[in-house]
Amino acid sequence: MLTKDFLIHVSLSMSFSSAAWFNPSLQEFVKMGCHHKFSPSSSCLLSLLIVFHFGLAVAITPKLLWNYCPTDANYTAMSAFRTNLNLLLSSLSSSTAAAAGFYNDTVGRPPNQVYGLALCQGDLSFGDCQGCVNASVQAITQECPKGMSSTIWYDICMLRYSNTNFFSAADTVYKVYERNVNNASDLQIFNQQLGNLMNSLATEAARSPSKLFAAGSANLTSFTKVYGLVQCTRDLSADDCYRCLLDSVGSIPSLCDGKQGCKVYGQSCRLRYEMAPFYNISATEVASSSPPSPVVPVSPPSSLPTGGNEGNCFLRFESFPFYNLSSVAAPPSPRNNNGSRRTVLLITIPVAIATLLFLCAVFICCGRTQVGIRRWKPLPQVFVNQDQHEINSAESLLFDLESIRIATDNFSDANKLGEGGFGPVYKGTLENEELIAVKRLSRNSGQGLVELKNEVLLLVKLQHRNLVRLLGCCLKSEEKLLVYEYLPNTSLDKFLFAHDITSSNSNDQILYIDGADSSKRMQLDWATRFKIIEGIGRGLLYLHEDSRLKIIHRDLKASNILLDANMNPKISDFGLAKLFGVDETQRNTSRIAGTYGYMAPEYAFYGLFSIKSDVFSYGVLILEILTGQKNSNNYQGSSSSECFVDLITQVWQNWTQGNILQIIDQNLVDHCPTQEALRCMHIGLLCVQEDPVQRPTMANIVIMLNTHSVSLPAPSAPAFVNHNTITTELGNALESSGNSSESKGKARNFSQNDVSISELEAR
Repeated sequence: MLTKDFLIHVSLSMSFSSAAWFNPSLQEFVKMGCHHKFSPSSSCLLSLLIVFHFGLAVAITPKLLWNYCPTDANYTAMSAFRTNLNLLLSSLSSSTAAAAGFYNDTVGRPPNQVYGLALCQGDLSFGDCQGCVNASVQAITQECPKGMSSTIWYDICMLRYSNTNFFSAADTVYKVYERNVNNASDLQIFNQQLGNLMNSLATEAARSPSKLFAAGSANLTSFTKVYGLVQCTRDLSADDCYRCLLDSVGSIPSLCDGKQGCKVYGQSCRLRYEMAPFYNISATEVASSSPPSPVVPVSPPSSLPTGGNEGNCFLRFESFPFYNLSSVAAPPSPRNNNGSRRTVLLITIPVAIATLLFLCAVFICCGRTQVGIRRWKPLPQVFVNQDQHEINSAESLLFDLESIRIATDNFSDANKLGEGGFGPVYKGTLENEELIAVKRLSRNSGQGLVELKNEVLLLVKLQHRNLVRLLGCCLKSEEKLLVYEYLPNTSLDKFLFAHDITSSNSNDQILYIDGADSSKRMQLDWATRFKIIEGIGRGLLYLHEDSRLKIIHRDLKASNILLDANMNPKISDFGLAKLFGVDETQRNTSRIAGTYGYMAPEYAFYGLFSIKSDVFSYGVLILEILTGQKNSNNYQGSSSSECFVDLITQVWQNWTQGNILQIIDQNLVDHCPTQEALRCMHIGLLCVQEDPVQRPTMANIVIMLNTHSVSLPAPSAPAFVNHNTITTELGNALESSGNSSESKGKARNFSQNDVSISELEAR
């Protein structure tokens, strides 16, 4: 006869087996309670409650977290876009779960084309994924009823659509987060273990391009763990996924603030950590504490390719777990008997020999390279002093030299795009047809290993649509190569100053020369110029405030603004950029480097630089874009009274005389909204004011550009205006006007340790 206690145990066991997300520690606690004697009524009640509760847990109810609904573009209820959107949402609803939790699709034709994707958490069942996507489809039309782009996040899935193509592009600009209210104890150990875990998971996700998903745990104490999960949308490449996850991991200290749990969800990748399991451990755990599984003998591949330049394997070791511990655990210890010992020897010796042979095959195999594919290999000496996070970032960017030689036809002149002070730039095509731009630093280049390392380690941490994307680097033998995305539309100066270009023998970085002619300048209509001004502003705002770093570019100029196929601006050349602390507002340097005409006076004379130094350079760019003139040496007046007049002086003189329209580019003045052009000129003059305290921040500038209801203060006199002696002093302090320059010893009032921090912001 069955006892009530036995019935309780059976009921609980059945419910446990069906509840995939049931906390194992709670499971053991409840099972332990089932073996104790309860009263019949309490036993029955406990059984019913637990079976009811965990029976419901099988069907996970998704929780709506956030919705992102930009208001820059809307559609009407009866439009073709709405029809295409409905078709897209129907496609995502029916196909995502069947496609292993990720599906993207495009419906319609421009201008009513709509792009969309849906992503489920990597451990969800078919039914749970289907339910979450269906909920997202219903909610996104309610939360964003007329938006032409939107993203909605549930705790276990997300859905995104837009009227522009965002596929295969990592978007790290917009993030949403939710954190636990409880603080973690022993914050130092917690942050260290959490950082190691999330970096390891980011690496694992990138190593699994078919899933771009990883989950795992790390021990905090003997009794507590922290559980983490990372995931990318599967339209990304492994490299882009890794960069996106690193950016999110890097935002944990500022967004999660030492809390016991936190979600950081972006439009391309997401992460979450908690002090209790929140995913299917048996299906996803990277580092498990479960008992060892039987060892599966490792055998070499059944057939290895012979000949050619193909590599099929790699060797890796880390200071943290990066593989499934349960699947490679050591075999159990042998018993104390002779028969067992002989058996162990018979097994161990062949396994050891096989292992040695396998390692030999590894080294032989990894010695070959595959054309156009990046290889995992030891880092150059320039990176060895970086922390583990930076080393992992740099390692993922290494290109093989032979791949680049083949891509550029051995750096042939036919593929040469241009040449600047640091060396030539070549166009290349990888084996996968991806176009690249390769900057080959000359042996005598002023940009040495320090600047190269600076640029690589900065760009790997930065992801923004208005920053040039670094694809990789190569440091081998005497070669120092930087590999960027290829931007076919040249740099801004080739369009803006096309009528002035007669040669390219300056030290300015010229990434692209494509037969500059005055017809290019005609392509810069008002809409394009304003888009460039606004895009540069947003890129600088990201560098100064919105990224997890605080970066001063220090060499912002027209030749460092690259243009993509749609004339969107991208800031490039971070070799001279400086990283600031969160509370740091100003630094002092004895190594003045930059470009004459764009340098703020406090930097040129005293070596002081801050975010306001970049604001000054940005103001010069605005004036150049509006006038079509370069801020370089110009002389006005008769032969008896010549004086130096730069662009800033000309603009200021026309502004104070009420003739500002006379200096606007004549190709533009009759075809632009006058008030908008005057407002942009006004903002440019605010940026180049001599007193850095009076210059606006980039956050205020972006608001000024987009909100006409914000009144603008009257600008004060710009730097260098009517100061001929100062101009002469600056010209002498720099090595050559119009060129990238470096000055040592000319600046005054330097600190002894090359760094002094003081308040520069207005209060």
